[in-house]
Amino acid sequence: MVKNYRIAVIGGDGTGPEVVREGLKVLNVAANKFNFTYETKEFDFSGRRYLETGKLVDESDIAELKNYSAIYLGAVGDPKVKPGIIETGVLLKLRFALDQYINLRPVKLYNSVYCPLKDKLPEDIDFVVVRENSEGLYKGMGEFQNKGMKDEVAIQISHNTRKGVERCLRYAFEFTRKRNKRKKLTLCGKTNVLTFAWDLWERTFNELAIEYPDVTTDYAHVDATTMWFVKNPEWFDVIVTDNMFGDIITDLGAMIQGGMGIAAGGNINPQGVSMFEPIGGSAPKYTGQNVINPLAAICAAGMMLDTLGEVKAAKAIEDAVIKIVSTKLKSLGAGKMGYSTSQVGDLVAENL
Repeated sequence: MVKNYRIAVIGGDGTGPEVVREGLKVLNVAANKFNFTYETKEFDFSGRRYLETGKLVDESDIAELKNYSAIYLGAVGDPKVKPGIIETGVLLKLRFALDQYINLRPVKLYNSVYCPLKDKLPEDIDFVVVRENSEGLYKGMGEFQNKGMKDEVAIQISHNTRKGVERCLRYAFEFTRKRNKRKKLTLCGKTNVLTFAWDLWERTFNELAIEYPDVTTDYAHVDATTMWFVKNPEWFDVIVTDNMFGDIITDLGAMIQGGMGIAAGGNINPQGVSMFEPIGGSAPKYTGQNVINPLAAICAAGMMLDTLGEVKAAKAIEDAVIKIVSTKLKSLGAGKMGYSTSQVGDLVAENL
């Protein structure tokens, strides 16, 4: 029986629509080759719309999106809009409202030529970061005291619940087991300073580890993790961490895998609607020039298919990307690839 999927498409701002277009081009070829169908609907959650109407994501949008199989996002961020408005009103709104409590970030080097680290090969950089995506500092909890005064105090709260921490950690253990590489899970935190939040994380991690005797566990402070990303990335298999630390270390991960042009991520609700995106942002200075690298968006489409159960199609997309990165491109940087945005999309589609 042919499976059909409903995909909500959010092109967003800047180069977002351009890279999404290439991802959908590849998705269409994959559907024909691997015998599934899909339908799309575009949602205009952009800075342009906000400037014209004052609207971003509202409750009726959330209700509608819950009926989709997945969400495919290009990018958000418009230089004409004050920083934080679109990010909060679109990205965080969707993540929280759809309970996408896992941010999944594969960090995989496809071609050592594009790695800034000396003597590192693809087999040295192949790990996944599981980031808690709905709590911590990103809850937006806190207050000002005596705002604008000389004795002003700004309080930002990292809010962590046992439920939120445990479900993230359990997902990470299950993912590590399913990934079936080295079956090693590293907890990345800061237990020596953040003694309340990370006491909860560490206790829960150690309790769950008993249920997964086939998974090897260890711990690293976040500052040490960034150091080992650069010096010995081959030590890592799966890393689990909180919202803030995950946000930071995954950008470093993107750099060692070749840059933002190849870095894709998923905002996962294992029981609901998940959202997939390139992590590089809207890159407004390249808008409309047909020079932005679409591979991160194409890889995000592959992640979407993998999560939906179309594993063979997802693997074919990754294999095609690896081939293009290994044999065709001069660079992964915008305007330096040797091909235009649309040509890179064509190359991946042709090599599926």
